[in-house]
Amino acid sequence: MSRLAGQVAASLAGGDGLEAAELAIRAGMMALGRGLLEPLLAADGGYRGPRAPCGAGHQAPFVSYRGKCVDTAVGPVAVRRAWYHCPACGHGFAPRDAELGVAGQSVSPGLAKMSDRAAAAVPFAPAARLVGELAGITLTGRRLGRRAEADGAASAEMIGARAAAISSGRMAAFIPARELPGMLYICIDGTGCPVIAAETEGRDRKDDSAKVHTREVKMVVVFTQTTTGADGCPVRDPASSSYAATFAPAAEFGTLMAAEARRRGAAHVRQLVILGDGAAWIWNLATRHFPEATQIVDLYHARQHLHELAGLLEFMLGDARDSWLHTRLDELDAGDIAAICAAARAFPLAGSKADDLATALGYFEHNAHRMRYRHFRALGMFVGSGVVEAGCKSIVRQRLKLAGMKWSIAGATGILTLRCLDASDRWDEICTQPGSNTPAA
Repeated sequence: MSRLAGQVAASLAGGDGLEAAELAIRAGMMALGRGLLEPLLAADGGYRGPRAPCGAGHQAPFVSYRGKCVDTAVGPVAVRRAWYHCPACGHGFAPRDAELGVAGQSVSPGLAKMSDRAAAAVPFAPAARLVGELAGITLTGRRLGRRAEADGAASAEMIGARAAAISSGRMAAFIPARELPGMLYICIDGTGCPVIAAETEGRDRKDDSAKVHTREVKMVVVFTQTTTGADGCPVRDPASSSYAATFAPAAEFGTLMAAEARRRGAAHVRQLVILGDGAAWIWNLATRHFPEATQIVDLYHARQHLHELAGLLEFMLGDARDSWLHTRLDELDAGDIAAICAAARAFPLAGSKADDLATALGYFEHNAHRMRYRHFRALGMFVGSGVVEAGCKSIVRQRLKLAGMKWSIAGATGILTLRCLDASDRWDEICTQPGSNTPAA
């Protein structure tokens, strides 16, 4: 310590500035940390007797002690541990590696947590620079990215297993000890994520000429509401939003969505509300998993469809289009879907125009019971799904849809999961669970 103090004092006296002194102290403290950590790790060489279970039902004999370099939050440290080899399985392992969370890895859990957070926030190369500047650890963007994708995928697998266990009744959903708020909202939406060509092989195309360049990410946001504002508008409880997302088909997403809602207390709140656009898959899942919930079509999607309806009838409305649309918007706010449909059917259409009108009105007629906006507002409920649309933007678009990005499903799933955990403030709950690190290949 005295030598370090002397170096820092000389640096300051030489005019190098405070920053140079700070970095010198950090480098010195990291060296001190490595000097403490290596002997502590060496105190247990990982010898577990002449034989150790390999995990596949066999007993693997001890071979020798082998060294390994592990990058940690205080820099690289050397570890010497007992190595076992299973003749039946044909692979070797070190029990001590698994105990330390570095089986098949050369990055410690502490450093992995830092790098995973950086990789979830920004692209891999800038993330590696962040870790270098903020923590003093040198990693390549490729190495950091591969570890983050793998850790995120491992967390996604864990979350999926828990969701399946909750759905089957093998695991009880966690209910907080504190008093639950009156309303719990489940908001559902989907957005595209750019993927490599191999991930779109055999996928349906919108037409013969178009190519599929994206895969759909399905997202759910669960949040609570306790009060309304002075104007009577609902107020989302601060820090109450939790997020889950997946590329999986609707049925698997439904299991994930239902498990997250039950984890948040869906079975115990006074009022459960499901918000989404008019997509049939959303309401099929809602009815299947929570038939007791109030279903609400996002008002802004409904207004968009009403604008499209006015555009369809514009050739008949002429200059009266704007006033006609204004009246229909008032009827929509009142939840009077029958009046909207009657006003649109007043025009004598035939052929393809009549078919287009029937399709447009089908959206409103099928969702009429989900569009009772005056009633919902009187009960102090949200009628917009902006929370999940903002989640699609902040979690997916701002990280996975940057210029030039194309993902594998596995890689995108890993980063998507990390970002959902971070946005839900569940990072420590999932990512630091024993066994959550990526297993050895």
